[in-house]
Amino acid sequence: MLQKTHSIAGFISAELVLAYQDVSFFSWDTAGALLLGCLAGTLADVDKPGSTMAKVLFPLSALLRILKVKHRTLTHSIVFILLLMMISLPMSPLYFWVFIVAYASHPLIDLLNERGIQLFWPLPMKIRLLPKFIAIDTGSTSETVFRWLLLAVTLLIPFMLYVYPMLQK
Repeated sequence: MLQKTHSIAGFISAELVLAYQDVSFFSWDTAGALLLGCLAGTLADVDKPGSTMAKVLFPLSALLRILKVKHRTLTHSIVFILLLMMISLPMSPLYFWVFIVAYASHPLIDLLNERGIQLFWPLPMKIRLLPKFIAIDTGSTSETVFRWLLLAVTLLIPFMLYVYPMLQK
């Protein structure tokens, strides 16, 4: 999946955490959480040379390259998510959960890709959720359709939480 798809998935993750924690969508915390979600949703691609995250976090990307970490392995695994959870514990509960859920959205939607991911790294098996003939290829028309569906969800969540309840009164 492309960075913009992962960013939108991270945004949705932030919206869901905000809704779950009953945080008003009209606050500075919300703005920070949505931005964090967009960024955390793309972070797992720090292992892909040439990606935006690899450029922004060059020292980490270079270290991963030196350690010969391949794309969609360590940074897309449950082990790495658990490590991030431990490192992120000092964050406020809102930002902690936005960061973790948005980060986890990345490997989750990469499971829809034909190539899959090593979710249980260091075990070498790759996992994908869809059979190859309906899997979503990076940059394909199916990814574009998927991204537009995700964009619709970004609008649907606040509508269902704020507008729809007001219409019911």
